[in-house]
Amino acid sequence: MNLEPFISVSGEQGLFSMVASRSNGLVLEHIESGKSKFYSMRKHQFTPLGTVAIYTLSDTKPLKDVFETMLAQFENTPPVSIKAENHVIEEYFEGVLPDYDEDRVSLKDMKKVIKWFNLLKDKDLLNTEEEE
Repeated sequence: MNLEPFISVSGEQGLFSMVASRSNGLVLEHIESGKSKFYSMRKHQFTPLGTVAIYTLSDTKPLKDVFETMLAQFENTPPVSIKAENHVIEEYFEGVLPDYDEDRVSLKDMKKVIKWFNLLKDKDLLNTEEEE
């Protein structure tokens, strides 16, 4: 599973894919709407999903591995709604990543992971095949 093409932008909702790079920012395409727009480096921070990891009690776990676990459990345990009660979200996340660090992984982080997973799954962008 390759999450490198997907980018989260500070201050913006959803996920993006890069169209072009400029010296002062990036031209990104919103995954849901398909609209392209320039985002300045002065105003925004860019986070490729391939660089995101979740804190565990021993180290960190790449987001890619968390998504693979969520995908494997999808039939039996689909992701909960991000509008569900806090304890329901926490229980689901513990089922996906039992050793996550409760002190450093906030409820907001859990919701963001679930939201990103649902978005990519709905758009059929989660490929489990490794690229050569």
